Amino acid sequence: MEYQEAKEKFISTWGSLGTLWGINKAMAQIQALLFISTKPLTTEEIMAELKISRGNTSMNVRQLIDWGIVNKELVAGERKEFFTTEKDVQELARIIAKERSRREIKPVIKILQDVSGIKDDGRAETQELIKQTKALHELAKTADSLLNKVVDQKQNWLTKSILKMIN
Repeated sequence: MEYQEAKEKFISTWGSLGTLWGINKAMAQIQALLFISTKPLTTEEIMAELKISRGNTSMNVRQLIDWGIVNKELVAGERKEFFTTEKDVQELARIIAKERSRREIKPVIKILQDVSGIKDDGRAETQELIKQTKALHELAKTADSLLNKVVDQKQNWLTKSILKMIN
């Protein structure tokens, strides 16, 4: 396989996997392109490489910046904005895990807490709802707590966490 084919295959595959970590295909493809780039890229370079519109590129780059995965970089003598991404795979995974917790797990925990805290009117249905949502609330809190402990292990967090679980 030649470089261009391998590059396209990587970007396409990473784009498809993006939905598994909570972002859309275009966002993941932009991140993949920046990930394998040897230099910061402009919006125009990203557009040309991925064959996507300026609006799509701008919107998705902004969202990647909001996630903390992509950064703007100043290039001396240039007026255009340049973008880079985290190159350390484990740090990237840590950032994604932390952001997914903030965006997905914590809101669910809040809803489960609210639902499980309803007034018990003595009916079997109400009691079952309270019981099951309390159980889910505790499970979600435990999972989030575990994820936060893993995420807080900055350097080589994934490797360290897996080794701790195995030992």
